Amino acid sequence: MAERSTGLAPVSGTAREGEAAGGRAEVKPITPAVVVPSGPGFAERAGDALRALAAALLPPIIGLALLVGLWHLGTANGGGIPTPAKTWDAAVALFSDPFYREGPNDQGIGWNVLASLERVGIGFGIAALVGIPAGFMLGRFAVLSKMMNPIISLLRPVSPLAWLPIGLLVFQRADPAATWTIFICSIWPMILNTAQGVTRVPQDYLNVARVLNLSEWKIFTRILFPAVLPYMLTGIRLSIGTAWLVIVAAEMLTGGVGIGFWVWDEWNNLKVEHIIIAIFVIGVVGLLLEQALMLVARRFNYESR
Repeated sequence: MAERSTGLAPVSGTAREGEAAGGRAEVKPITPAVVVPSGPGFAERAGDALRALAAALLPPIIGLALLVGLWHLGTANGGGIPTPAKTWDAAVALFSDPFYREGPNDQGIGWNVLASLERVGIGFGIAALVGIPAGFMLGRFAVLSKMMNPIISLLRPVSPLAWLPIGLLVFQRADPAATWTIFICSIWPMILNTAQGVTRVPQDYLNVARVLNLSEWKIFTRILFPAVLPYMLTGIRLSIGTAWLVIVAAEMLTGGVGIGFWVWDEWNNLKVEHIIIAIFVIGVVGLLLEQALMLVARRFNYESR
């Protein structure tokens, strides 16, 4: 009679003898092979990093090269505007000693930039101390907002330089007048953005605070301030840009030490290349101030997390 196939592998003779002797054959489990995927090599990672760096840096470099090229073409045939090469030579000589002093009205460009930053810092700081609490008050209390909205709407569109004669009349000095101009132009964005942030706080949060009988200080510190912080930082960023823009024009009118006065003084000396250098310096400083505040704003932007 033919044997029936069971589909099992034949058992070795040693195993059969062990079973016949009453023992059980030891069966060892088969461990499956683990395949570890190999990550990208060093060359591939370096290539990706270089491509990302090129994608980030190449467009700005092309844009700056295009600007310099157009500048060169526009000044190649002469005229009042100096060429890029002449401006570069003047910049090398100027920045070789940016902090020299040869009198109260003859100082390096470094001292003038620092003097302007000091005025902006004082005026902007006073505006923040006044404008941010005022924005919280206007956003928190509807009656106060209705009282102040017509005044803000009337004064906000006024050019900041229109306030400079008022500062000169009140303070009788150029420095406080310039600081006053920075203050009056910086305060509006902080008030409006902070008030807008307070009004956008969900009403449910305030209802819960009322049910819990929280004090006004706890409502401010635990609910309003964390929610309003991104709006407040946006107002601060807009204010610092406006302040740096206005200080140059204010210093042209008031004189003294500062980047605006330096530009006007170089115009009187017919050094146009120095004026172009000052334009680039003003732009770079303003860009650095704005980028620093944008980094702070992204740090406290909870909605993107």
